[in-house]
Order: sequence, then C-alpha cells, then structure tokens
Amino acid sequence: MAAVPSGTGRDAATPEDPRAARLRAALTDQLIAEGAVATPRMAAAFRAVPRHRFAPGLPLEVAYANQVVFVKRDRHGVPTSSVSAPDIQAIMLEQADIRPGARLLEIGSGGYNAALMAELAAPGGEVTTVDIDPDVADRARACLDDAGYADVRVLTADAEGGVPEHAPYDRIVVTVEAWDLPPAWTGQLAPDGRLVVPLRLRGLTRSVAFDRVGDRLVSRSARMCGFVKMQGAGRHADQELFLNGGDLSLDADDLHTLPTAARIEDLLRAPRVARWSDVRVWRWEPWDTLPLWLATAFPGYCQLTIEVPGAPAVPGAPGGPGSEPLEPALRSGTPAVATESAFAYLTAYPVPDGRIELGAHAFGPAAEALADELIARISSWDRDHRNGPGPVITASPADDPAPQADLLVVKKHVQIAVDWVGERR
Repeated sequence: MAAVPSGTGRDAATPEDPRAARLRAALTDQLIAEGAVATPRMAAAFRAVPRHRFAPGLPLEVAYANQVVFVKRDRHGVPTSSVSAPDIQAIMLEQADIRPGARLLEIGSGGYNAALMAELAAPGGEVTTVDIDPDVADRARACLDDAGYADVRVLTADAEGGVPEHAPYDRIVVTVEAWDLPPAWTGQLAPDGRLVVPLRLRGLTRSVAFDRVGDRLVSRSARMCGFVKMQGAGRHADQELFLNGGDLSLDADDLHTLPTAARIEDLLRAPRVARWSDVRVWRWEPWDTLPLWLATAFPGYCQLTIEVPGAPAVPGAPGGPGSEPLEPALRSGTPAVATESAFAYLTAYPVPDGRIELGAHAFGPAAEALADELIARISSWDRDHRNGPGPVITASPADDPAPQADLLVVKKHVQIAVDWVGERR
C-alpha cells in the first residue's frame, strides 16, 4: 500500500465551494477556543480535511457545525452509524497522540475520522478503517475517494477479531461504544501501542486512552463521550429499569445490583429528604469524574433519566409524597443510588454567581443516611479528585488473579480495575 497522501483533499473528484474553506477554518478556531483541539498538528488536520465531503447532501453550514451527522439508523430509528461531532473526534485523536509514520486502525467507519488520522500520520503512515456494515463501509470508501484520501484502506468485517493481516498497530481508535475489550485489540497493538476506546463502565461511557503494558492496558486519560453502540460479536444490550409506566428509567450495567422496580417505586412514595453539599460548579465546567467517583463508592449506582418531563415520581395523592416532579441535576443520566431501604439522586440549584450547588434528594426509610453519605462523597470528590487527573483504569485478562482496586468490574474478556489513589503503573 502506498503511503497516506498529505491529505489536503485538493485532489478530490469535484471542485470545492469557496465557502467551505472559510467554514472549516471557523470550525477549527471554535474547537481551539473550546480546548478540544490542543496541538498545532491537530489544528492543521481539521483545517485540511473537507468535512462536507463526508456529509453529502447537507448544507455546508450544517456539515461544519459542531454536531453529529447520523449516517444510518435501524428500523426502529436508533442510530447505528454516524460521523461524530468534531469536538469529540478532536478529543479522542488528541488522546491517541498519533505520530507521523504510524500504522493506524480505526474500528467503526464514517470516513472523516479516518481522513483526520491520515493527516496526522503523514508522511509515511498507514490507515485501515473497518466497519461491520457493508453499506457504511461502502459509503466511507466513496467519501474518502471523493475527498482525496484514496490510500486509506477500508474493510468490511466484525472488528471483534481486529484486523490481524495489517497488524501490529501503533494506535487503535474505536469510534463505537464498547462494553468489553476483546483480546485481539490488545494483541494487535505494538508493544508501546495505544488504544483509544469509548468504554462502557457501570452505565458510564468514557473515552479511555489505554497504553499497552504487556498483556494489560493502563489508562493515561479518560474523557466523557457518547457513541453509537458496538454491533456484531461485541454487542451488549443496555440494561434499563423502567418506573412509573415508563416515565422514569434507571440505567445500570447489572440490574441485579438494584432493587426491583416495584420496590423503588415504593421508596419514591416516601417524603423527600434534601441535603446540600456547599460544592459549587459552573454548568460548563467538566465535572465528569464525579459520576465515576460515585459509581466506585456505591454498589447500587445507576443513572436516572426522566423520560417524560414533569412526570411525578410515582402516582400519589395531589400534594402528597410522590406527587411532586423529580429534580435531577441533569436532563438524562443523573447519578443515582438505589438500595432496598433508600433511593437517592444528585440534584442541583442555581446560586447568584451563575454556578450550581450540588445536593442530594433521597426517599425511603434510610433516606437521611443515604443522602448524608452521598453528600460526603460529593465533598470528598471536591476535596481530593475534582482538580486531579482522575482514576487509573487498568484492563487485564478476565482469567488473571483479581487485582486489588477501588472498583473491580469483570466483563467477558477483561476485568477493569479503577484506582483513585496511586501512581500510574
């Protein structure tokens, strides 16, 4: 295979609208201002790759907006493939730290991200992108050709087994949500290779940059993200508990850690207990380590979503317990904890300086104790971890001896250890 082209996209099949370059530059400037693009090489890649050629049929202003472009949906309307929002693509590629001459594998094809990877790996690099859906792969092939990236290799396959024929890879970048980490991904990394993957962990999705250390993977960074879900052999269905006829839902990796829906509804009929933490955050401030900190601390951790805005917790007498709407801190995916004797969730209220103060609402016989414990955990996060690097996340083979960790999550192929204290290993 020839080296990846310099990647200007100027040898594309059709002329470029002169507005595209201006919009591309404006998008890049926005990503720099927001901190998603942090290095000159990344900025150059975003200024070079014509994103509109990977979103044919869309107005230029939409193609260069900082938003996701859905490529394909299933028969229920659920997205199965997309061109991700530019900010998360920039964040993940910064995590990957791609160097010139690198051999790269992308799992999940849209075309645009592979073109950015080609820019970063030039000169002399090699990019392979793979997708399980032949329609998506064909579309990526056509868009890459049109944009001037004909030397990017596009394959159709289930990436559970990686792409061994072109391994080893200096970097593997996964652009679909993964619940597990199959052995092939680690095995096909170069000894000093890096895997960047949106990993699902206790109902939370984080883009984790893992470095290979022998047969283990050790994290260097983790950033909040959202992606369409893995298909094929690596597919893992969400586990959700629906309450109050579908008005509310709870998302957890393992519903066996939670009480039944009927029990939680009973808890929510009790009077509400409110506690406040004196911990204040800006709405735009990244406090994404807090949910993972709470998930580490509480076995009954889950995430609460109000499916119907304004819905009461459970049917109740007007003005009585359970009749008032819930007030979670987030519109969806609010951290929550469910036990047999109490249910609590993170709440917030605005303060005069424009920040929000974090608090807890709790229900049930042990509401006061659970609310107090949740507030204590929020306070310890604020004191010890809010401005820190976050936890070290280590993935090792599932059949290895269980490591000591603040949190251990065992999956099919790997066991994930989360450690909040200690040096990175």
